Amino acid sequence: MTFNVAAVRQDFPALSQSIHNHPLVYLDSAASAQKPLQVIEKESEFTLHQYAAVHRGIHTLSAQATTMMENVRQNAADFIHAASAEEIVFVKGTTEAINLVANTFGRKFIGKGDNIVITEMEHHANIVPWYLLAEQIGCEIRLIPVSDHGELELAKLDALIDANTRLLSFTHISNVLGTVNPVKTIIQDARAIAAERGAKLYVLVDGAQGAMHSVVDVQDLDCDFYTFSGHKLYGPTGIGILYGKKSLLDKMPPWEGGGAMIRHVSLKKGITYADAPWRFEAGTPNVSAIIGLGAAFDYLNALGSADAFAYEKAVMEYATEKLKQIPSLTLYGNDQREGVIAFNLGVHHAYDVGSFLDQYGIAIRTGHHCALPLMERYNVPAMCRASVGIYTTKEEIDSLCDALLRIKKLLG
Repeated sequence: MTFNVAAVRQDFPALSQSIHNHPLVYLDSAASAQKPLQVIEKESEFTLHQYAAVHRGIHTLSAQATTMMENVRQNAADFIHAASAEEIVFVKGTTEAINLVANTFGRKFIGKGDNIVITEMEHHANIVPWYLLAEQIGCEIRLIPVSDHGELELAKLDALIDANTRLLSFTHISNVLGTVNPVKTIIQDARAIAAERGAKLYVLVDGAQGAMHSVVDVQDLDCDFYTFSGHKLYGPTGIGILYGKKSLLDKMPPWEGGGAMIRHVSLKKGITYADAPWRFEAGTPNVSAIIGLGAAFDYLNALGSADAFAYEKAVMEYATEKLKQIPSLTLYGNDQREGVIAFNLGVHHAYDVGSFLDQYGIAIRTGHHCALPLMERYNVPAMCRASVGIYTTKEEIDSLCDALLRIKKLLG
């Protein structure tokens, strides 16, 4: 493996600072990854020299900005191996993407008496929109449970899917446990069960963590929708991607109304809408963030994303083994986790542990991680979560473990 983490770290200015007189150890990339200079500079260059409103402008800057934005749409398609740039919808992030699907696909293809299957390990963004839809139209939500080892109990699919099942929506990688779900196998098995029962099953995959830690090929997975956020992929906040099969996007009605998503508006003759994906992008888009996201794609492609993800995996394996050596520390999930590692230290509340770690310059996430059903499953109020990125080193894992041992000694 030729991945050079020392060189990579030089691209991330935030990593060189000190917190409370300690070198920053940033282990919160699952929440928001740091941005490399290449992304920061690309956003700045666009703002300084090329900033303009996109769509319909006849002047040079507007035309340039529109071309740059549409080039990023193609970059996004290439990054996840979509068949066409027209299968890419720009959204604010994964949360908006799932809400968009719930309010467009959901209202058209799901009705009273139908059911949606999700899992017990989902982020709230892949729970709440479906419950809102269920309250509004009278469909049912069914849950795939999680085992003690943090894996989906997929044998339960056979009992959950019936002739009225319309959608299966689940995470690629758990944002809490780091569990890597066998996406392709799940989709194949679920569709086979649905077909036996006369149901046409659609599938959405929450890839907020998946796109960050693995090479994604949506055509190979054969999912209908795939979503991810730019700020977890070393890009800007406020921008994300919804992938949808073109044949399906074309059948879905708009969600938000306004400029850019229409073909014609007449108070007498009515309204006709733009083709997908533009019909789902009402109003002025976050062009600067879109350009920054394109730079993030370019950055990962130049590094060799497969090598970067392999490096991350090695760091995660090292972290798992090191944390296992700390007395009274409970790890959640299985040892094949990717990206994130959840734990609690003895009887001490996660907030206390996180606050102590911050005094040593170590940034982790604490709380319920927008996954309260999973906290209930493990009967804990909160968990500590350390998450890695392409810049995380084994030495930083050592710093985390050393600090946890000091905390244990201090707190007992």
